[in-house]
Amino acid sequence: MGKLRHTIAVVDDDASIRRSIGRLLNAYGFVATEYASSEAFLGHYEGTDAACLVLDIDLDGGISGMELQRRLKTAGSNLPVIFITALEDHRLQAEAERVGCIAYLRKPFAGSDLIAAINKALGS
Repeated sequence: MGKLRHTIAVVDDDASIRRSIGRLLNAYGFVATEYASSEAFLGHYEGTDAACLVLDIDLDGGISGMELQRRLKTAGSNLPVIFITALEDHRLQAEAERVGCIAYLRKPFAGSDLIAAINKALGS
């Protein structure tokens, strides 16, 4: 019997970032599901088996990453969130940590940092 492959949801409005994170996750034995927006993720959330969410804070238009995290918390979700961002904003980082993110990674980040954060989120 094979090892359980955890599904990691990736929400980023930049297709190249989503693809590169997806490839990285697949290389480490995870299943990546990619979403271009918070709305796309929410549309599939009820049926998802995601064990962790990699979420861009600064999504273009629509629901921001921070707002998505708030909505998930309000709905009673315990889905661990790892925020990724290109923004250099200490207030945003403090708010992200206050709402309970597992990690806050600034782009470009090392793949090993993301994998370590996911492993922390999954308790492995």
